[in-house]
Amino acid sequence: MLASAWNFIKRHRRKFVVAGALVGGVYLLGKYAQRKLQEMQEREAAEYIAQARRQFHFESNQRTCNMTVLSMLPTLREAIIHHLNAESLTALLKSKPTNKVEIWEDLKIISFTRSIVAVYSTCMLVVLLRVQLNIIGGYLYLDNSVTKNGSTPLAPPEVQQQYLSSIQHLLGDGLIELITVVKKAVQEVLGLVSLKQNLSLQDLEQHLTHIRRLVEDNCASSKRRRLSWYMMPDEENALADQASGLTENDVTTIKLLNETRDMLDSPDFNTVLNICLNRGFSRFLDNMAEFFRPPQQDSTPCSTPDSLSHVSLPLAKIIPIANGQIHSICSEIPSHFVQDLLMIDQVKEFAANVYETFSSPLDLQK
Repeated sequence: MLASAWNFIKRHRRKFVVAGALVGGVYLLGKYAQRKLQEMQEREAAEYIAQARRQFHFESNQRTCNMTVLSMLPTLREAIIHHLNAESLTALLKSKPTNKVEIWEDLKIISFTRSIVAVYSTCMLVVLLRVQLNIIGGYLYLDNSVTKNGSTPLAPPEVQQQYLSSIQHLLGDGLIELITVVKKAVQEVLGLVSLKQNLSLQDLEQHLTHIRRLVEDNCASSKRRRLSWYMMPDEENALADQASGLTENDVTTIKLLNETRDMLDSPDFNTVLNICLNRGFSRFLDNMAEFFRPPQQDSTPCSTPDSLSHVSLPLAKIIPIANGQIHSICSEIPSHFVQDLLMIDQVKEFAANVYETFSSPLDLQK
């Protein structure tokens, strides 16, 4: 019996070898596929966790952006009021001076200038901080998730402090230049408008549109005066200030500033800034409209925008209204003006794109 079985095996030896090889191959292939499936599942899980971590970090960074904007608005407001001090003129008027009309004319220019500058600079502050904090946020994400092997941080605290301090340009030299340009435009548009002339809300909107065109056309025709210059100085100036004795942190800071400057010069940034400006000036007019409502006895149960267009006020009465708008525009307490800017979808999308760009490991070698 054993002999016959052995003879059977010898006669069919090749078939048994092939069958064994097939069974073994299938087993090994199954184990390989199982291992690859496990690796793929682990990789997908790791990617999901990394994406969730990055999303959480991004959302936290946006909250930081919002809080930073609100915390800086009082400083911006005080800087504008310091350079455009309407309060001193108001105090002079209370003393019944002989040159009362002249003071009123000065007050007219300063009141509109500081409200318009407040709109421009607040919009600039919102979008500039979105860029800066999302660039830094991207680098911090990489520092926390990619460079945990003891390598040099991409954005050490000293670099962060140096980089973020560049916002002082908007609060200093940039603001002064912006005031100069806006004041010139206000003088050109409103300088010859009589204090006694009645203006409707529509008239006011047309004057604002004219002033904006003068300011922004001036920026478009002059490289030095483009809107981004008010937020960040020219590259040459930034480099000249640190021309000698550059440390490694200085080099990193200059790299961040140059990356930011590239962002500010991009078409996407200018589109987002323009959207913010349109929203800001629209909200400014909405605030002004509250004072153009018809008298109670003449108003209908439901006041419409058309009814407001028939209401006009002497320019002298509009001046103090415009003068006081800076306190709602640059308010550290979340106002409709600031909330509108922070909630603009295009601002959020642009912030996400900046963060995505600078939180990608592919940018490590750039």
